[in-house]
Amino acid sequence: MRYRFAVFHLPLRIESNANLREHWAVKMKRTKMQRWAAGCAVGASSDWTLPAGKFVVRLVRVGRRLLDDDNLCGGFKSIRDGVADALGLSDNDPRIKWEYAQEKGREYSCRIELFSATDFREKV
Repeated sequence: MRYRFAVFHLPLRIESNANLREHWAVKMKRTKMQRWAAGCAVGASSDWTLPAGKFVVRLVRVGRRLLDDDNLCGGFKSIRDGVADALGLSDNDPRIKWEYAQEKGREYSCRIELFSATDFREKV
């Protein structure tokens, strides 16, 4: 059983970086803004504490259409880096399990959910 201990909503449009054809400076500006926004949202909240053990971070995209799973993961790269920065951990830390999900909605947004990982077991 999981226990959700923090949820953060960001009004960001998560898009597939692989399919965007844009100037490198535009991409860099969007990436820095998304990383900063995710880091500020998670880091500025003081009503939760980081668990001592393993935990799960679920990144949820809300948009008008669904992306395939590899584009979903790629679109969340800067958000993932920002969350890891705010937690003071590397994004490949073995205590964190990253999950990705998406929902259909009229307004674009991003939701970051943190769960305790009492049922998180390593697959061998």
